[in-house]
Amino acid sequence: MTALPPTAGTHPGRSAGMRRECCMLFVAAFLVGGVYQPLPAAGQSLISRIAAARPGDTVLVRGGVWEGDLVLDQRIALIGVGMPVIRGSGNGSTITITADSCTVAGFVIERCGRMLVHEDAGILVRSKGNRILRNRLRDILFGVYLFRGRGNTIDGNEITGRRHLDVGQRGSGIHVYDSPWNVIAGNTVTDVRDGIYIQNANHTHIERNNVHHVRYGLHYMYADSNTFLGNRFEDNAAGAAVMYSRGIVMRHNVFARNRAFSAFGVLLQDCHGLVADSNIIDDNAIGIFLENSRHGRFRHNIIARNDLALQMFQNADGNTFTENAFIDNLSPLVVVGKRTGSRWSDGGRGNYWSGYEGYDLDGDGVGDVPMRIQNVFHYLEGRNSAVRLFLYSPASQALAAASAAFPIMQLTEESDPHPLMDRERLFTGHAMGRNP
Repeated sequence: MTALPPTAGTHPGRSAGMRRECCMLFVAAFLVGGVYQPLPAAGQSLISRIAAARPGDTVLVRGGVWEGDLVLDQRIALIGVGMPVIRGSGNGSTITITADSCTVAGFVIERCGRMLVHEDAGILVRSKGNRILRNRLRDILFGVYLFRGRGNTIDGNEITGRRHLDVGQRGSGIHVYDSPWNVIAGNTVTDVRDGIYIQNANHTHIERNNVHHVRYGLHYMYADSNTFLGNRFEDNAAGAAVMYSRGIVMRHNVFARNRAFSAFGVLLQDCHGLVADSNIIDDNAIGIFLENSRHGRFRHNIIARNDLALQMFQNADGNTFTENAFIDNLSPLVVVGKRTGSRWSDGGRGNYWSGYEGYDLDGDGVGDVPMRIQNVFHYLEGRNSAVRLFLYSPASQALAAASAAFPIMQLTEESDPHPLMDRERLFTGHAMGRNP
């Protein structure tokens, strides 16, 4: 281990600082391993300190502001002590990692370039097996950009974009392109275009992230076999947009207050074989939107207080909804087309509907008459969205009452044959925090 520079005198504050730095050396030794370079002295170039390091070294950086763009082109660990600031030149990426198995941890990273086409980012990763841990990224275009790098971990970072830019001029908080087998966990992302953007990146694991005030909290394009667990997507234009992907698993996530023009809690476009289990989809313009998405399984989700719980196109075929709770939504379902071919129960277990007016004479917890999910006004709404403006007008209520009394108009055939009566019993023993 390389010795720290000698410290003159025995000033108590200076000794305390030395103890803190020695403690940081011990922590870094435990976490990273390797040979340790001295902390850069005040005024010393961090760029030159990194250039002098050898593969496998750890470079510790004390608090302060360190100017210049950094390139990690050999395997090193760059560890901040006291959250030092790495301030880029404003051209290109502030930190670029081209070597495998690097670590960047404990920094404030700011002032990258302005060019979307050049992937200007706080941290641009073009390699594999790296760890980006516990950093704060601000005044950045893209936050962390993974470009054709696999097996990376992005954990515990705070990413704040350029709020003054229009959404279309911003980059994504975490952008993953052509990069499989990565882990994205415990990050907070705000004021970017898309919080987490995944394209051509299979087997990505996304867990415990908090994304708010962006366009799409999570955006998948052509990304198969991905899992996201326990994330929160709130106050966005859309919580998640999953497009052209297969085998997605989403469990224990919260999609709340996603409201804007054409806003959704979860948008599924050409997404097949999805498993959506134990999520909360609350207070969105549209809870779940499905188009050309087939053979999904929706179970133990709470879909509550949305303007519209479900909007489904006729080509969203073969999906199963069972043991979900539809609570206090203004509208339960709009089908664009005749019917969807969805199954609304499985094994004699349907869903809980707060608007169900049936009865349970035998007390088995399942309604004795089916729940018709759509009424005449919702049928008209599916063909003309402007009709929604009159949803609760006296004329609409009269039309709904007339259709119930005199069913002369053939509506869509969606109905739950086994509606559940007790929403409390529905989640007893399963709860929203445990997998089935």
